[in-house]
Amino acid sequence: MTDLTKVPVTVITGFLGSGKTTLIRHLMQNPQGKRLAVLVNEFGTVGVDGEILKSCADANCPVENIVELANGCICCTVAEDFIPTIEALMAMPQRPDHILIETSGLALPKPLLKAFDWPAIRSRITVDGVVALADAEAVAAGRFASDVAAVEAQRAADDSLDHETPLSEVFEDQIACADLVLLTKADLAGEAGLAAARGVIEAEAPRKLPILPVSEGVVDPRVVLGLNAAAEDDLAARPSHHDGHDDHEHDDFDTVVIELGEVADPEALQAAIIRLAREQDILRVKGYVAVAGKPMRMLVQAVGARVRAQYDRPWGDTPRATRLVVIAEHDKVNEAAIRTVLEG
Repeated sequence: MTDLTKVPVTVITGFLGSGKTTLIRHLMQNPQGKRLAVLVNEFGTVGVDGEILKSCADANCPVENIVELANGCICCTVAEDFIPTIEALMAMPQRPDHILIETSGLALPKPLLKAFDWPAIRSRITVDGVVALADAEAVAAGRFASDVAAVEAQRAADDSLDHETPLSEVFEDQIACADLVLLTKADLAGEAGLAAARGVIEAEAPRKLPILPVSEGVVDPRVVLGLNAAAEDDLAARPSHHDGHDDHEHDDFDTVVIELGEVADPEALQAAIIRLAREQDILRVKGYVAVAGKPMRMLVQAVGARVRAQYDRPWGDTPRATRLVVIAEHDKVNEAAIRTVLEG
């Protein structure tokens, strides 16, 4: 690769828990001969996703090529974080052949695409494509409005519905910015669910998009990498709810980190997480759990009332501690109430 060749960048976006990290792990394990770098932007202070990916590092994507940005939304900290990070990756002795960017689940992708027009990096990298992940089961269940006319009619009939929910705006902006949509958790959605989810996305998309079902992040890397979209030059075709605004706010969402001691009953903790989703409208819980009597730490990741837990590696010299990141819409975050449920 010569210095005049732009390094392609794939932006991987998607709502909370849609499977972005799982997809990136698959791409890392199947790099197609490319030397990869990964930039992870998380909402919250505990870098769960970054640590998961670092545990998969190898010669094709060494640990030093995996960078976490935890100082806020990547598109809101362009000058402070994003540009210097890209410049550092490009200055490595072995420059990456392809860069993967995992946005936070709350990020709007279009402001990030605008950052690729910055003079410091524009001549050196290009957005190969924006890949949006959508949880097929969740979308099929109608968690985001797909019938705009029906929503408007309901708003007109109900004075309390004076604006779209923040979640629907995030979802719609991610779809509108995409070059490819992956319907994740296809095995859970089933054929009927996939068809319903596809209908929702086709209704939201401003143009015809390829929509592919995937399970456990398994997809041919040739489908995801090498789209040659040059998305930074195609912004007009990617409408956003925030077009015309210089920035956007993330005050609609909030996050707290709950620290607990060792957990005696991990099943009771998972039940408590389900309670949080159902009783307090918690969107996402993720983190590590120290289970009493177990030498390995337990990784917990929850999307709404769906909880997945697995023992991922021994604690070793790392202090045994339970730390969980809890994310919800701003007015739904009550730290004391959340802690009460988790502590049982």
